[in-house]
Formats: sequence, C-alpha cells, structure tokens
Amino acid sequence: MRELERKEVAEIIVSQIGELEKEIESLKANTAPVEPDRAIGRLTRMDAIQAKEINDAVLRRAKLKLSKLSNALGRVESPDFGDCSICEEPIPMGRMRLLPESTRCVECATGNTGR
Repeated sequence: MRELERKEVAEIIVSQIGELEKEIESLKANTAPVEPDRAIGRLTRMDAIQAKEINDAVLRRAKLKLSKLSNALGRVESPDFGDCSICEEPIPMGRMRLLPESTRCVECATGNTGR
C-alpha cells in the first residue's frame, strides 16, 4: 500500500471511530433496563423490551466494529497493512475505503479462493 493510500485509510479509520463513539454513547441511553414498575400497558412494555433488545444488538455490533477499527489504526503503519491475511495479495483500495478494518480480500473473505 502506498503512503498516500495509507494516510487516506488512517483518516477514514479515525473518522469512523469518532462516529462510532458518538453512536455508542447514544445507544447506551437506549439500552437501559425496562423498569417492571413503569406504568405502561402490557403491549407497550413488550414493545419497549423488544426495542431495548434491538438496541443491545446494535450496540454490540458497534462496539465490535470500534474494536476492529482501533486494531486497524494500530496496524496502519505496519508494512503488511492492506495485504490479505490469507493470500497475502493487496486488498483493493475500494474495499479498504469501505471497510478499513478488513484483513482479507473479498475472495478470501467469502471463501472463493480460486487462486
């Protein structure tokens, strides 16, 4: 990966980390336990519990992505950053722009290793 591309990906990672940190803070507020003594109807309570479960899942995914992005930011200066961990070929820049935490090319990530 060329130095200019490496800097571009690092900027994308930093930007995505900032966005995820804000999203995580917002999600934390939406994942508070539903109080059993809240004066709401049974169906409304069930809706609140379901919404909390959905927000919990979104929060888990956001935290996982944040962890992967932080890991990628720590590896961005590594000489093999941007190379597939399976086939060792360069990961296309388009993929790195969309998923900067990627460690595999599309073929290896999907199991289509026809090489």
